[in-house]
Amino acid sequence: MLSFFKDYKKFAIGFSILSAIIVYIIYTVLNVEKPLPIYQPNNVETSLVDSTIQHVKKYHKIADFSLTNQNGKTITQNDYKDKIYVADFFFTTCQTICPIMTDHMRDIQKEILNDNDVMLLSHSVTPVIDSVAQLKKYATKKGVNDSKWNLVTGDKKQIYELARKSYLAVKIDGNGDQFDMIHTENFMLIDKKHQIRGFYDGTDPKAISQLLEDIKKLKSMEK
Repeated sequence: MLSFFKDYKKFAIGFSILSAIIVYIIYTVLNVEKPLPIYQPNNVETSLVDSTIQHVKKYHKIADFSLTNQNGKTITQNDYKDKIYVADFFFTTCQTICPIMTDHMRDIQKEILNDNDVMLLSHSVTPVIDSVAQLKKYATKKGVNDSKWNLVTGDKKQIYELARKSYLAVKIDGNGDQFDMIHTENFMLIDKKHQIRGFYDGTDPKAISQLLEDIKKLKSMEK
């Protein structure tokens, strides 16, 4: 009888250890950090996507571009080569959501100031108004660091197509001009392969915190 209890005690201890190991493995597997999604035109709100690409399910990337920043410098995708970046659409005379978005973008700039892997890119949706001089004035007022953050203007058609066919970020105005745009509050997180990895409400502090966390996650995924 005594031998039986000794054997049972050994079995119980062994079973407890094995159970603990199994629970640990299950917990570890279930808590593996999920990768950020890669957004495609077919899984983004239809009103933000040009009708010609709403069917696209894979391989979507930000198209090449050539725009002009607040210093009169031509900015292309080469300036963002091997960079993670946050993009948005705005205009300097906007008095509603733009000031909040710009303040939040400046908060992001502060967090990534010494991070060589991350940059920012803001596109004007009123390029006729937002000349280089106007962008420079706005950049100075808002504390834009030229090495981290480009405010860009350029051909309205190109900006419209980038917004609707690349970043999936603006709605059609519908006032008669073929390229009229209503920008949204969205910030887009773009990876080093020029793919969209996240959309965030640029007016919401909680969304900005999540964006900063997702930048860290994306960096760890792309090492």
